[in-house]
Amino acid sequence: MSPAKDPDKLGNHVLRDIRRLLKARREQNTLLGQTVYLGTVGFMIALPLVGGAYLGNWLDQKLPGYSFSWTISLIFAGLVLGVVNVYFFLRE
Repeated sequence: MSPAKDPDKLGNHVLRDIRRLLKARREQNTLLGQTVYLGTVGFMIALPLVGGAYLGNWLDQKLPGYSFSWTISLIFAGLVLGVVNVYFFLRE
């Protein structure tokens, strides 16, 4: 059943949208707010990337015969994880 045919679902959707609009109005974008937001997004990408680099470097030093394959692999995995984190953060 679509929300237009069920008054309770329609009312719930309208209330949810009203709450989102009121929240957006309360949290109007200021320069400081935008700076914090972009900083959060930056850290969400940078921390998994740097963590993967350190873990990969540590593994490459511990395992003989590997020069930098763990480092490259875990940097890429950290980048993918960071992008997925940002996607879900921005989707919210």
